[in-house]
Amino acid sequence: MTSSSERPYPPLRKRLFSVWYRHVRVYTKNGFSNALPPFLEPLLFLAGVGLGLGRYITESMEGLAYLEFLGTGLLVTTSMFTAAFECTFGTFIRLEFEKVYDGMLAAPITVNNLIVGEIIWAGSKGLFFSFAVLCILSVFGVISFADGLMAPLVGFLTGLMFGALSLLVTSFVKTINHFNFYFTGFISPMFFFSGVVFPVSNLPKFVRPFAEIVPLTHSVRLARSMCTGRYQISLLLDLLYVAFFILVVGLLAIRRLRRRLVS
Repeated sequence: MTSSSERPYPPLRKRLFSVWYRHVRVYTKNGFSNALPPFLEPLLFLAGVGLGLGRYITESMEGLAYLEFLGTGLLVTTSMFTAAFECTFGTFIRLEFEKVYDGMLAAPITVNNLIVGEIIWAGSKGLFFSFAVLCILSVFGVISFADGLMAPLVGFLTGLMFGALSLLVTSFVKTINHFNFYFTGFISPMFFFSGVVFPVSNLPKFVRPFAEIVPLTHSVRLARSMCTGRYQISLLLDLLYVAFFILVVGLLAIRRLRRRLVS
């Protein structure tokens, strides 16, 4: 017989789904205002930077026209930004101000389930935002929709990476304003030094090793290869890096946040 003090737990997939579904319902409550920006932001960026700056860049980058080079990078940067915002400001507000997690943990789920569900939700938003960019790129003929159809999967993995990393950062933050250091000092510079705006090979030699360490470089390389059909054996190393990063940083984030949620 089961002790009355023990709570019966549903299967793991249902527990993780419940966390994910809670976020989906909150997100879709204001569906129009939440769903429109993912389509407008890449359009404005391509118009302002791609069409504007692209007129002055006549040489190809890695064998691609500049607009195509830039667009294939934007597929995953949008995933990075949305996952980072979701698991920093969003998580901190749910944790410290709204006390959402207190109510969620009253349900038959564990703290680990809650944190893993947060990471999966960040990955899901990354998938959706990458798909939105793909739609814009295909409508304007930058890349073929069929060629880039698998790229949002890289957006999902990118969302998982930066969701886990951002949760780890959140576990250390005591004041919401401290997130400015994370975005200004790490996320924003990574946008420019990970092969999105210009190739990593154009960086000074002493900077290139740092570009290979940061996670966005590997996501950009995978997404660009999927969109252009240029597959190389070295991409397996990028995929291995992504998997290792999600596992290690995710475990650290779970360990750190578990202490904070239980205390």
